[in-house]
Amino acid sequence: MMLSAQDLFAILPELLVVFAACAILVLDPITPPSKKDSLAWLSLGTMAVCMGLTAASFGSPTTAFGGLVVIDNYSCFWKLLLYFVTGLTILLSFPYLKEERIYLGEYYGFILLTLAGMMVMVSGADLLTIYLGTELMSLSLYVMAGLKRADAKSLEASAKYFVLGAFSSGILLYGISLLYGSAGSTQLSAIAAAIAGRSLDDPLLLFATILIAVGFSFKLAVVPFHMWTPDVYQGAPTSVTAFMAVASKAASFGAFMRVFVEGLGGVRANWSLMFLLLCIGTLILGNIVALVQTNVKRMLAYSSIAHAGYALIGIVAAGRLAPAEASSAISSVMLYIALYAFMTFGAFAIIAMLRKGGLEGDEIEDFSGLAKRHPFAALLMMVFMVSLAGIPPTAGFIGKFYVFMSAVHAGLAWLAVLALVFAAISAYFYLRLVMVMYMREPEAVTALSPRFVSSPALSIVLACAIAGVMFFGLYPDPIVNLATQAALTLK
Repeated sequence: MMLSAQDLFAILPELLVVFAACAILVLDPITPPSKKDSLAWLSLGTMAVCMGLTAASFGSPTTAFGGLVVIDNYSCFWKLLLYFVTGLTILLSFPYLKEERIYLGEYYGFILLTLAGMMVMVSGADLLTIYLGTELMSLSLYVMAGLKRADAKSLEASAKYFVLGAFSSGILLYGISLLYGSAGSTQLSAIAAAIAGRSLDDPLLLFATILIAVGFSFKLAVVPFHMWTPDVYQGAPTSVTAFMAVASKAASFGAFMRVFVEGLGGVRANWSLMFLLLCIGTLILGNIVALVQTNVKRMLAYSSIAHAGYALIGIVAAGRLAPAEASSAISSVMLYIALYAFMTFGAFAIIAMLRKGGLEGDEIEDFSGLAKRHPFAALLMMVFMVSLAGIPPTAGFIGKFYVFMSAVHAGLAWLAVLALVFAAISAYFYLRLVMVMYMREPEAVTALSPRFVSSPALSIVLACAIAGVMFFGLYPDPIVNLATQAALTLK
């Protein structure tokens, strides 16, 4: 493989993100605490440049490094979503880090390194490339989960995430090695050609497929590989939790679908059954366990698990459809994750700014009477909860509608009905928070009374989140068309 300028230009956004991350890590020790915001602005500027470069490459597919990396509409879709979410995370971190007194410039460097890993994941056309991207993302998130060094819960979250994440990475790498032994290559196109016409009767191929599915299931927080999610979501800084819940899930789904649709598409009829079982288990546990949570971050963690189950419906449908028809099911998953990003990030932004005696007010009881104490924040939180429940006319309804329709088109109407039942169950724990905000009296004013901390950066984050939830709920055509075009390039 010869390194050329064309190869470097193809991955220019990744290079810019890594360069900016390294620059931040170098500048951090010599930057006074009062000037740490300049590092955040450098990160935001990098996001803007990369977004322009990626948007310009949309519709102009190319490969680089001998086919190890592919820049197509599919990868561009995920990258644009990741830039947007990363930008919102940086804006949310402005006021949040000040409230938490976390003056760590490397925070922004780790955000960019995590983003770089995610970009490699969604652009990888080789299993080892995807694995390297996954590791870069995971290692950075392990550190970020424990950035509240004085908080035992944050350190515990980081340790649990590291141990279970390392375990899942080992399983994924073992699956890759077995698949290499079965197909003779780690490139997805070569794997697809090698296993064409074969079935999972081959024990080596069967075991490799199961291990790769398990490795990705940890990243997706799919039952029964979800055990790290509630503790990590609760213990990590809320801005990190929001980033993890949205960006990490988006990148993992992007790499996951490329591996199984492009590389293992020849045995899609076999892995579709495996994901059907995971989907049903995830829907059941995610929605049922969320009913009894008293901490909002843990409730949203189980909600995130349940939403992974809804997204899996589209993947199951893609496995049941002919390759020429599967793009509609794939696009429904992409659409679902994109719309999920707006409502989830908005909910975590509200949580991040609710304070109680200098601590985060992340218990459900802390939201008592929020409608009287801060009506606008309560209104926004209500919209985000309604959208997560999938109630029209919000974006959450559009996302569920498209994945349910993909199941119907694949002859899985019963699965759509089952998911609809659990969507109705989920409305209970989402609307319970709305009830607490609007139908309970606020606590008496004391030093430990919940209060809402606002800032211009937070206003921008909430404006983007609510705009996405309402605009795409009423007029989803732009993002539907974008997801449809992107899915057509995944074969």
